[in-house]
Amino acid sequence: MKFFTVLVIFTIAILLSCTKTGHPVEEQAAVEAATQWLALVDSAQYEQSWNESSEIFQKAVSKSAWEQQLHSVRDPLGNLISRDVQSTRYSTSLPSAPDGEYVIITFKASFENKKAAIETVTPMKDSLGVWRVSGYYIR
Repeated sequence: MKFFTVLVIFTIAILLSCTKTGHPVEEQAAVEAATQWLALVDSAQYEQSWNESSEIFQKAVSKSAWEQQLHSVRDPLGNLISRDVQSTRYSTSLPSAPDGEYVIITFKASFENKKAAIETVTPMKDSLGVWRVSGYYIR
């Protein structure tokens, strides 16, 4: 009987440790914002993607530099074939960024000319409560 009790407690502990914790509402809102923003990038609306990004993003890179970087990085990849969320992580502190609400999202993506890519998009909640992309990296 004692073994059965220990087994039940152990099983419950494992299940609880596997339960996703965090900030699911914020993470979902950030994923939606990132997906909408990525749609601009996917359709080569690079200027509009800069306009829709966070103030921190806009201060870090000029609009013309952003457009130039995307033309050199994204254009060669070709059209998007698929993109799926691989992970999300809510944080209130990131290196070299002011404290705030952030969600680091990794997407597994496939393009015409690159079958396996990882995109990291980091939306942040602005002062109006709107999630805006503050960082983008593709490898």
